[in-house]
This record gives sequence, structure tokens and C-alpha cells, in this order.
Amino acid sequence: MAEEPDIDDLQRRMNGALDALQLEFAGLRTGRASASLVDPIMVIAYDAEMPLNQVSTISVPEPRMISIQVWDKSQVRAVEKAVQNSGLGLNPIIDGQNLRIPIPELNEERRLELAKIAGKYSEQAKVSVRNVRRDGMDKVKKMERAGDLSEDDAKLWSDEIQSMTDTTIKKIVATHEGKESEILQV
Repeated sequence: MAEEPDIDDLQRRMNGALDALQLEFAGLRTGRASASLVDPIMVIAYDAEMPLNQVSTISVPEPRMISIQVWDKSQVRAVEKAVQNSGLGLNPIIDGQNLRIPIPELNEERRLELAKIAGKYSEQAKVSVRNVRRDGMDKVKKMERAGDLSEDDAKLWSDEIQSMTDTTIKKIVATHEGKESEILQV
């Protein structure tokens, strides 16, 4: 029997483009609180620079609030200073050994900017899927020219590859629309 195009490999590569898009979207901030937002903050504690999560517990009790429970009471001011100087535009409120950080709403200009970035990521994913489709179609044509596939089989494989492409593109569009509505939500 003649060799067949590797449809599973094409599907895996197309799904990889969708997975990469979802990872890109996860990195877009939408004005909601996330513990990962304060992960890069370094605190001067015990005569050394330490990551915030090594001197405190970080939690998200509400959608627009990050709570930082500092383990050592003497380090509360150092943590407050580190958060204020982080460049994230956050202003912590001290409550004993806890710091509450309200996350401000995104302004309209920033929301539109994030929506454009999401569109760019989405378009890159579509281009990746189309490149995978082109590779698959080229292989089918090459096999047909070499006599490994009949004209009818080549048509069936081409239709299968196009169907996979259309399905993946629809998933990308749906993912993009979901992220865009999340970003533009007021």
C-alpha cells in the first residue's frame, strides 16, 4: 500500500499553534488580580534581596484584590516599599501583618491596546496553521506527482487537511473573541 500523508503530525502542529496562542493570552493582564502579577517583586529583607514569595504568602481573595501576608512583622514596611517601587502602579494598604493591594480598573486606552495585541497574537497563530496546511498540501501534491497517490486519494487528503485547517482556525477565532470580550469588559 502507498504511503499516506501524516495527518496526525499535521493535527499536532496545528494544535500546537492553538496552545501557543492560549499561552500568549494567559500573559495578557485584564485588570483582574493575579498572584503572578507580584511574582517578580524583590524585597530587601535580612540584608539580602529576596523574592516576595519567600517572605510572605500571596493570595487573591477577590477578583480585584491581592493579599500579601508577611511572615515576619518587622518586614511589613520593606514589603510595602518593594511593592510601591515595583513600577506596577500598585498602592498597598497595611492591615497588621497583611498588605491588601487593590488592582485598579484598566482604562479604555489600555483595553484597546491589549485588544490589538490579542489580535496580533491571533493572527500569528492563524499564519502558523496555514503554514502547516501548506506543508501538508505540498506533501500530498508531491506524492501525487510521484505516483504514490491517485488523483482521487490526493483530493480526499487535501479535503481532510483543509477541514482540519478550517476547524483549527475557527477555534483560534473563538479563543480570540473570548479573550477580546474579557479585555474589553467594563
